Amino acid sequence: MSDAIRLPSYGQRVFGRTADGREVRAAVFDERQARAAAGITMVVGAVAFAYAYFDKRYAPLQAVTAFFLVEFLVRVTLGLRWSPVGVVARAMTSRGRPEWVSARPKRFAWTLGLVMAAAMTYITNSGIRGALPRTICLLCLTLMWLESVLGFCVGCEIAGVLVLCGWRRDDPDYALCAASGCELHPVEPC
Repeated sequence: MSDAIRLPSYGQRVFGRTADGREVRAAVFDERQARAAAGITMVVGAVAFAYAYFDKRYAPLQAVTAFFLVEFLVRVTLGLRWSPVGVVARAMTSRGRPEWVSARPKRFAWTLGLVMAAAMTYITNSGIRGALPRTICLLCLTLMWLESVLGFCVGCEIAGVLVLCGWRRDDPDYALCAASGCELHPVEPC
């Protein structure tokens, strides 16, 4: 069973992979695919934001926030592989070798994205304009830029801190993280 892959209920299982000398049994996602998906959503969101901010045309932003709500709902429930942007990202990254990262931190990050998308869908479609939607939108764009360009997943880092602080149970599935995200060591109890 060296490189056999089977689809669990969430993420992928890759057998034969090790981290720190022990076999990783955690569900994983391809970090390259996740970064490509973040880049795609960032570009789509930036275009919609530009129409709303510069041209005062809010229909693209309303449509994009509703699409992001569906996109992140699918990511959180079924995984990146089944989301519309995930399908495109998988096609874009299919030629490269996967870089596996644990699924749970990504799922936590996408849950944060789902919450922000739900808030923005409500805000933009109920006619609220001004600083509130602009701030949330710029925060989302910044988070997507950090993920896609720098490979820094803020939601994944928050998930790691929650585990270290004991606010989430210590998780053996939190084994493979991008950018050394799993290498946090608590100095003081939170």
